[in-house]
Amino acid sequence: MYIIIIGGGKVGYFLAKRLIAGKHTVSIVDKDSQLCEGISCELPALVIHGDGCDPRILEQAGIKRADVLAAVTGDDEDNLITCQLAKEIFNVQRTVARVNNPDNEHTFSKLSIDVPVDSTKIIAKIIEEEVSLSDIVNLMSFKHGKLSIVRVDLPHDSPVINKQIQDIQLPTDSVFVSIVRGEEVIVPKGTTVLKPGDDIIALTLVSNEPQLLNVLIGKI
Repeated sequence: MYIIIIGGGKVGYFLAKRLIAGKHTVSIVDKDSQLCEGISCELPALVIHGDGCDPRILEQAGIKRADVLAAVTGDDEDNLITCQLAKEIFNVQRTVARVNNPDNEHTFSKLSIDVPVDSTKIIAKIIEEEVSLSDIVNLMSFKHGKLSIVRVDLPHDSPVINKQIQDIQLPTDSVFVSIVRGEEVIVPKGTTVLKPGDDIIALTLVSNEPQLLNVLIGKI
């Protein structure tokens, strides 16, 4: 995929580094000329010095052929404007925006940002999971609240323990994204066998969360 990242700070830099390692083509835009110079020396990416809210800068970054635009600056207004330009003027298929102020997440969703990422909310959810008895934790919702990424810890008496994923009947439009087993992160395959204590990260319809929980935990 061709991915444009707006914001070359730590989040943008490490996001670009990871995407490049995944064989994606990346372009980075940032207002700081020195930051751009440093990134261009370290990463094999097109680096543009300029304002991501400027359509001309976006065109220089190759937005007309971009599959995804990720706006990850520390300014919510810039992230919102850039994603709207990408959607409404350049018809970019998918936009991802960093939400710095949790109060703005609702606004981002209402204004057609495909994936508003509120890192504060995600961290809070994980903390809440560790100190509560909740069986399922919604890490992030997107597509206007219709889809969610959830985390489920498999107890020892889970009905899916020692079963292969291909033998588990998941709810409609639900899929396993990853399995965290101790310090190991496993990319699930059909033959992957689930073990007690596995942390399941799954993508599902919000309306299907109870059914997914019933499959994995055996209760609602």
